[in-house]
Amino acid sequence: MDKKTKEKDVELLQLVTFRIGEEEFGVDILRVQEIIRMLEITRVPNAPDFVEGVINLRGKVIPIIDLRKRFGLTVKDHDKHTRIIVVEINDMVVGFVVDAVSEVLRIPADIVEPPPPVVAGVDSEYISGVGKLEDRLLILLDLNRLLKREEQEVLAEV
Repeated sequence: MDKKTKEKDVELLQLVTFRIGEEEFGVDILRVQEIIRMLEITRVPNAPDFVEGVINLRGKVIPIIDLRKRFGLTVKDHDKHTRIIVVEINDMVVGFVVDAVSEVLRIPADIVEPPPPVVAGVDSEYISGVGKLEDRLLILLDLNRLLKREEQEVLAEV
C-alpha cells in the first residue's frame, strides 16, 4: 500500500487549538461557532465562580466561562491575545475565555491516546484524549463534560 492510500484511510480530526498558560488544548472545529476578541463582560450576581458573566453578541446573551478558573488554575489578567471561543454545548451557546488561540489543526485520529488521570493539572474528566504531535502534546477537551448538568441548568438561567 502506498503512502497516499494509507493517508486517506486515517481519520483526520479538525481542531481549533488554544493556550491556557503553558498548555495547548484542542476542541473539535465543528463545535466552534466563532472566535472573538474580549468584550465587556457583565457580571451576574450569584453565578458560579468560574462564570465571568455574560456578553451581548449580536443581540444574543451568552454566558462566559473562564477556563483558567474552571480548571482551578491561577487567574491572569486579560491581554491583547485573550480570546473568547464561542461553542455550543447541548443546545446552549457558551463562551470560553482562553489565553490565546493558536491555530486550526488537522491531526490523524490514530495519534490520540486516552487521557491519563491528570494532565497539566486538568482533571481527566474534562479530557477526551491527548494528541502526541512531533514537538508537543495537545490536550483534547470533551466539551460535553466541561459543564455538569446542574451547571448547564444554572447557566441556562443566567
